[in-house]
Amino acid sequence: MSKIIIVDDAYTIRGPLRLILEELGHEVIDFENGKLALDYCRKESSDLVITDLNMPVMNGMTLIASLNKIETYKTIPILVLTTESADHKKNKAKILGATGWITKPFTEERIKKALNKTLS
Repeated sequence: MSKIIIVDDAYTIRGPLRLILEELGHEVIDFENGKLALDYCRKESSDLVITDLNMPVMNGMTLIASLNKIETYKTIPILVLTTESADHKKNKAKILGATGWITKPFTEERIKKALNKTLS
């Protein structure tokens, strides 16, 4: 299926999300901050990035902007998975290159729906 990168500082988010995605047949690579993810993405491609916004070292907005400067990631969808719901943050993420937004807490059904919409 697809190679998906998860970026979230909370293992309590990465772990369950990884399980859902792997049960759906996807290959999953996860990172606890944007810098680690960006370092990986500079060398490897993926089919989708799912990122939190609020993380130490490098936050999600900086990661999104940085990924869109990498040629191979200009067309890779980026989903934001966060507790944030303010419209100005959604708009900023979209301007920077985010494709979609999922508010935490998430359900397996919401993740499946987002994947179907994003990866189809």
